[in-house]
Amino acid sequence: IIGSVLAETELPRGAFSILPCRIEDADPLVSDERLRLLSFTGGQVGWQLKARAGRKQVVLELGGNAACIVDGDQRDKLDAIVERLIFGAYYQSGQSCIKVQRIYAHASLYAALRERFVAAAQALRSGDPRSRDTFLGPLIDVAAAQRLEGWIEQAVAAGARLLCGGVREGNRLAASVLEQVPASARIQREEAFGPVTVLASFEDFDEALARVNDSDYGLQAGVFTDSLAHTLRAWDMLEVGGVIINDIPSFRVDNMPYGGVKRSGLGREGIRCAIAGMTEPRLLVLRG
Repeated sequence: IIGSVLAETELPRGAFSILPCRIEDADPLVSDERLRLLSFTGGQVGWQLKARAGRKQVVLELGGNAACIVDGDQRDKLDAIVERLIFGAYYQSGQSCIKVQRIYAHASLYAALRERFVAAAQALRSGDPRSRDTFLGPLIDVAAAQRLEGWIEQAVAAGARLLCGGVREGNRLAASVLEQVPASARIQREEAFGPVTVLASFEDFDEALARVNDSDYGLQAGVFTDSLAHTLRAWDMLEVGGVIINDIPSFRVDNMPYGGVKRSGLGREGIRCAIAGMTEPRLLVLRG
């Protein structure tokens, strides 16, 4: 599809190549020094590719377990916020590297947010993704659904509360919500890449920032707040590639710098960043 679209543009013949291949046949594309830049979107195998890339530039977008903070001044906006959180948590059945996986809500509104969020998650229609009425489709394969089912069971065994979901049929997993999840649980620390969300409350805004940062990932984070001080504090303290104020971390437009820190990747995607990354700066000095 990409090749067909590019072929309809005014790009000169030979300006691009589409090379479908098996994973085991892709190594020359990574290691050949004639190729000047490697851009990879995927899982943690990206770091292995970087190690084999030699001296070429590398851009990696490797996922995350994105968090969203709902500040204490947002009570009057909860309905709209929950609508966005539900979308961010379960669009594409959660199969997105910036899907909402962790939600930290101020203690003063946590119960109200939890009630609304769980009710909305339970109301999501699951089925054939080709149907207009379906919001929650299947995961990529049965193994992915089984993995998440296991992570939920492990969290519950360690003391977490399953508020809804946790039911699997083949490669389908119901929209799932947990709370009181231990910090060491895989569903808290790893990338879910599926329809599972963890809820927690906080008393102090700096505490919420610290809990967002308590992760090996750092792609994007969302903060719902009316406080300019909290906005600037989040921008200053959050260890992520992008801070989204008054929206979910799943927000993305093509022309913004997009990428993360820690295990989430290296470098930035986006049109301007891609052009800069594929350009070799040169200097001409004329004297005399």
